[in-house]
Amino acid sequence: MIREIALRWPVIRQILHGGDGTGPEAMSDGTRNMLPKNHGAEVTRSVCPYCAVGCGQLAYHKNGKLISIEGDPESPLSRGRLCPKGSASYELLTHSQRLTKVKYRRAFSKVWEDLELGKAMEMIADRLWQSRERTFVEIRDGQTLMQTTAIAHLGGATLDNEENYLIKKLFTAGLGMVCISNQARI
Repeated sequence: MIREIALRWPVIRQILHGGDGTGPEAMSDGTRNMLPKNHGAEVTRSVCPYCAVGCGQLAYHKNGKLISIEGDPESPLSRGRLCPKGSASYELLTHSQRLTKVKYRRAFSKVWEDLELGKAMEMIADRLWQSRERTFVEIRDGQTLMQTTAIAHLGGATLDNEENYLIKKLFTAGLGMVCISNQARI
């Protein structure tokens, strides 16, 4: 009985079995049975959305719920490390005060209203097309232009070359936009 009680103390186990106090001799039944927070979760490789570096991330999820986001050790850019913003990206999806609706303020209004994403995207598409139709120049001074300078696009920092290529083709050939840039070059 006394031996059993004494063996509950990590220092006694360390003296009897050796070790430096960081191994099994320091574990209780509770710590021995603990599992990592990511145990049984699926992992998806991702890229941090904050800047042009594009650090690799591992997003752990289980049953449709995000469990954690960590640095990807196989990423040649970040080698498993994340800056403070990248480390906090878990909060982008899980924070209790995260906005889940689009905020919209009508012209001359003093209040913001909530819109569903689909409705907001329709409004953007309609306004984009109206601006294009209103400002599109087919011919000027005998020159064929087929362009509009009233609409611009600034690409995101985490887009890759293929995505930027497709955006450039869509916006120049499809809409006639000539003001196109990308933040990845900054």
